[in-house]
Amino acid sequence: MRILIALLTLSLSLFANADEKLKVVTSFSILADITQQIAGDKLELHNLVGADADAHVYQPSTDDAKAVFAADLIIANGLGFEPWLARLIDSSEAPGKRIDASAGVLPLMLDEEGQRVADPHAWQNLANAEIYVRNIANTLSQIDTANAEYYAYRSEAYISQIRVLLSEARRSLGQLPPAQRTIITSHDAFGYLGQAYGLNFIAPQGLSTEDEPSAAEVAALIRQIRTDGVRAVFVENIRDPRLIQQIAAEGGAKVGGTLYSDALASAGPASSYLGMFKHNLDTLLAALKP
Repeated sequence: MRILIALLTLSLSLFANADEKLKVVTSFSILADITQQIAGDKLELHNLVGADADAHVYQPSTDDAKAVFAADLIIANGLGFEPWLARLIDSSEAPGKRIDASAGVLPLMLDEEGQRVADPHAWQNLANAEIYVRNIANTLSQIDTANAEYYAYRSEAYISQIRVLLSEARRSLGQLPPAQRTIITSHDAFGYLGQAYGLNFIAPQGLSTEDEPSAAEVAALIRQIRTDGVRAVFVENIRDPRLIQQIAAEGGAKVGGTLYSDALASAGPASSYLGMFKHNLDTLLAALKP
């Protein structure tokens, strides 16, 4: 009888463990959506920096620290985007595995305050999104081998959607005349998009939204808008729009709409990664096409 009870207890324990979902933490909303597209309902997901929130000025909560400690997997962007994440992992003594979804991306190097630094906004080039997806899917499959085929199937289906939108972006942005390829945004978050499609993005703030532009830098940008005949400037969902609105008014340009840079929208079409990219694409084309 004791043997029977012991076997029954063991079988129930194994069943409970098999049914327990993988605990995953993502650093910000774009990674959360990409991960969810790959994993569906196979994991328990906690995201740190939410929709319409600025990862550059993020302050972790107690719940975030608990989720990081309990996580089997922590998915970061890398490339210096989350300098606070290493401190959060260390302070909570989190034992889970951390990966950088951008691993393998050829970084865009920029001059920031006299030194060369990597631009972390690699997701703004759809060609890099495939690297993100494969890194996440491969790691999920290694940790959760029982669902490896499921992750592989969903990731390939998702990559197919990415490639369709990538073709649309190449076709539509490639039609813009050279005179309409200068774009003003709040902070320097669209370098990869500009590099991929021959667009010239200019911003009063640097790679981080913590960088405040000087009055001289703002004045120089206004002069450039007037000199180059820049038609439209764009606000960002994570930033106060007043500076850009002032620059547009004084430079004689119009505000062409809202672009999503470092976070998804809380609701609507831009609340998914591909929806966000399509929104940005349509917004740019509507303001810049002759």
